[in-house]
Amino acid sequence: MQASAGILVVDDEERVRRLLSRLLSEEGYQVHAVASAEEALAELENTSYDLVLTDLVMSGMSGMELLERIRAQRPETGIIVITAHGTVDSAVDAMKKGAFHYLCKPFKLDEVRIFVQRALNQGQTQRELVGLRREVQQRFEFSNIIGKSKAMQEVFELIRRVASSTSTVLIQGRSGTGKELVAKAIHYNSSRRNRPFVAVNCSAIVETLLESELFGHVKGAFTGAVANKKGLFEEAQGGTIFLDEIGEISPAIQVKLLRVLQDHEIRHVGSNQSIKVDVRLIAATNRDLEEAVQKKEFREDFYYRLNVVPIFLPPLRNRPEDIPPLVHHFVSKCASQAGANVTGVSKEAMRLLIQYSWPGNIRELENVIERAITLGAEGEIQVEDLPDTLREEKQEAWLDSTPVELSMAEVEKAHIERVLKHTGGQVSQAARILGIDRRTIYRKIQAYNIRKE
Repeated sequence: MQASAGILVVDDEERVRRLLSRLLSEEGYQVHAVASAEEALAELENTSYDLVLTDLVMSGMSGMELLERIRAQRPETGIIVITAHGTVDSAVDAMKKGAFHYLCKPFKLDEVRIFVQRALNQGQTQRELVGLRREVQQRFEFSNIIGKSKAMQEVFELIRRVASSTSTVLIQGRSGTGKELVAKAIHYNSSRRNRPFVAVNCSAIVETLLESELFGHVKGAFTGAVANKKGLFEEAQGGTIFLDEIGEISPAIQVKLLRVLQDHEIRHVGSNQSIKVDVRLIAATNRDLEEAVQKKEFREDFYYRLNVVPIFLPPLRNRPEDIPPLVHHFVSKCASQAGANVTGVSKEAMRLLIQYSWPGNIRELENVIERAITLGAEGEIQVEDLPDTLREEKQEAWLDSTPVELSMAEVEKAHIERVLKHTGGQVSQAARILGIDRRTIYRKIQAYNIRKE
């Protein structure tokens, strides 16, 4: 029960106002009663109510007009209309215009309690959905996609321009470059933002089930089809469907999707009836589809239907200037989620992150930051908090530039000197980086006559 919910009662009969006020107050609601629609509108200008109970037939402005005014000005406010038996048709009409329910005079008190509670519950659910939708839209605003490189600025401009259209979009890029994030940014900045966004990983569903998942099926269409089932295109009606890994689907599914793009119709598996769908399609792939077409591994006609607006996401290694802002974003995000006291990364760690090749792209970068924070990094993330793969790649690059004439002892001495220089002469920290104990490094320092400073 929403005990603190505010309810406004509107009725020109004093007896009805007193009855409803007493009943709802006893239920724990905050109740205010007025005698006319005009008074109700004045009250609503100054105070927000969760629910309005209004008579339909009143002197002056009618309850129907009040309903329409409230729906236009405060659509989040629930409304229950009160009517005499002779005007039930008007009450039904009021429900078509947005009222939650109607109560017939004389009404039963239990009936009032039940429908008030239901209306408040529905209103709470709607407000939560509106809040979640607003939160999701804010999350996928263009400003929340991070990247200051010229390549990403060009991507942002293309996203802005394509969002307002209904054109099919093909997003191409390596795994982990943020293809789904771009698809969501397009959807949540389009006129379809309040309709569903349905994401499908085509490579994660076996071909025998993919057709049924996308288009639905009728009962008895195949073994196990015990009831009719809606497909994901129907679930996305009015919104956007995002087909990730589109390059992995079979030619048979490609033909059916081509028909959807051409005719805006689908057919349930096992049915011969077509169903109209209004769905925008955004596809993504890490394959070179043009090459796949040339090799006859992907249908040419379907490729050109998909490739109306192509968006290419460059790999992270090609835009190192985007790494620092991404790192700061992930540090803030992961530290907040973990409740950790981590505010950034050291200069040497950032240098290492920028120099790394990032085969897993942005997803790998986020995982590296999350790992460092999870394993107990504090203050700033240091080099030793990063995975061995990052340090090894840097060491390999250094070794490649080392003269081959050097002996193993000379290479070892040079590397220990580099690590000690990095740690400012801190032997314990250098030992952790080198993977040896302190006694061993002290012996090496003495043997090679290394100055710790």
